[in-house]
Amino acid sequence: MKIAVMPGDGIGKEVIKQAIKVLKAVENKYKCKFEFNEVLLGGAAIDATGSPIPQETIDVAKSSQAVLLGAVGGPKWDHFPGDKRPEKGLLTIRKEMGVFANLRPAILFPQLKAASNLKDEVLGDGLDIMIVRELIGGAYFGEKKRVAVDGGYKAWDTIEYSTNEIERIAKNSFEVARRRNSKVTLVDKANVLESSRLWREVVAKVAEDYSDVELNYMYVDNAAMQLIRNPKQFDVILTENMFGDILSDEASMLTGSLGMLPSASLGEGNVGIYEPIHGSAPDIAGQDKANPIGTIMSVAMMLRYSFDMEDAAKDIEAAVLKFLDKGYRGLDIMQPGMKVVGTEEMGDLIASEI
Repeated sequence: MKIAVMPGDGIGKEVIKQAIKVLKAVENKYKCKFEFNEVLLGGAAIDATGSPIPQETIDVAKSSQAVLLGAVGGPKWDHFPGDKRPEKGLLTIRKEMGVFANLRPAILFPQLKAASNLKDEVLGDGLDIMIVRELIGGAYFGEKKRVAVDGGYKAWDTIEYSTNEIERIAKNSFEVARRRNSKVTLVDKANVLESSRLWREVVAKVAEDYSDVELNYMYVDNAAMQLIRNPKQFDVILTENMFGDILSDEASMLTGSLGMLPSASLGEGNVGIYEPIHGSAPDIAGQDKANPIGTIMSVAMMLRYSFDMEDAAKDIEAAVLKFLDKGYRGLDIMQPGMKVVGTEEMGDLIASEI
């Protein structure tokens, strides 16, 4: 099983190292073999080649079944023009790999309830919400223009979606829901936007093939409120690019720490890019302070969605729970009476639980 490894910048190298430790533990247990091919992306690629994504990186990614990515960017490259910044590499690899569905779980482990800003009665025994965001369409990729008007300017960004674009991510979300609690909530603004009305029509049609999955609808402004008021009502949230960008960030903060959260970006078939949602955190890079759990949980998603290794994915998730149950914590999730461990030791301890 071929994995293109892109550590990127900052703490990316440190957290990727821990995720590979866990994958090697999976190799030992399941008698399987992962082939790791490390390539450059982001600022590290700029420093070495002048480009945020060299052609070699694209070639290796396209010949792999999955991409494991750390984080890109940092102040060192902030003055670079847009098409030369580290983030350009991230956008390009998503486009080259054809990934259109961004899966971002918002998971609050019961052991970490105290880290959330929500009350105990709202959280219950924890949270597990999956946001499925369309990744390569909508206002971010539609026509953009600015023209001079009456001494000022007029600007617009066009939201564009086709039936095919909506169908493929709707099918993806229903398949994801079948692995979970079989409930999808489509979040849109169909009372105002024509593009949202098309989303409702297409998703309703796709739902006819998934009679075992419950489908609900919710306007985005209400969904933003409900995520705070009653987040446990959600299982899978399906939405377009801009709404998904905003809501997934909101949902991530219910969990108390960005360091805990993974993501997967999926395309046709089993291809996927897997990365934690946190940034490169250059202020703590190289200090053994980074939390690798988001990256390790991303590896669990990789095993589940790209390699169809559900048991191994569950093993990794269970290993993280055992790590927390034993009272270990990283700096970002430190609690009174718990034992704080660094990045390297976190990786060792979690891998040892596989």
